[in-house]
Amino acid sequence: MSANHTQDTPSLSTPETKAPLSTTQGGRASFLFLVVVSVLTFAADIGSKVWAERRLEGYPGTVEVLKGYITFVLAKNRGGAWGLLQGTSEEIRRPFFLLVSVAAITFIMTLYRKLLPQQHALKWGLPLVLGGAIGNVFDRIRYGHVIDFIDVHVLYKGTEHHWPTFNVADIAICVGVGLMAVDMFTAKRVRDMGFSPVVPPAQSGEPAAVHARSSDQRG
Repeated sequence: MSANHTQDTPSLSTPETKAPLSTTQGGRASFLFLVVVSVLTFAADIGSKVWAERRLEGYPGTVEVLKGYITFVLAKNRGGAWGLLQGTSEEIRRPFFLLVSVAAITFIMTLYRKLLPQQHALKWGLPLVLGGAIGNVFDRIRYGHVIDFIDVHVLYKGTEHHWPTFNVADIAICVGVGLMAVDMFTAKRVRDMGFSPVVPPAQSGEPAAVHARSSDQRG
């Protein structure tokens, strides 16, 4: 073999990749985003409750927002959603709801740490649920009950349909849970369609040049 003959060898160097811009740190969701959205939700809830206490406590005690549909009226809910445990004694009801709230907040914080950058719906949903949960548990610690003031009622075919009175925290929680459901069904649809992440050669353990050559041979 001639000494001047050289054999082409594939380069083992791999191209540098740049991380995409996102609101994540180290591939995980930023806790700053969680704190900001949760605090804004909490502030909106507490501010609206302070207004309701001052505006609706005395006569006439109601503000008609949309005639025949939405009325602001002060209500003190000692139970949970739809009046759950409303008639239970304070010694049982208060520790129960505090324990449930702490467990929910812990779950949200744990789940948020595991978020992936593409889970946009869940990234918004969890802080909304967290802010709403803190708003209601703040009421329970301060008063022993939750301040509700949004009353929705619809007159349909002569019958009045009434939704249990709620507050801004409840709205945030419902929207957040809805976004969590969107994330869950979206992820399921992607899995059902058979999509899988494309792994670049540099991450699959195969040199880029060898991968390209093998692809040419297959073609």
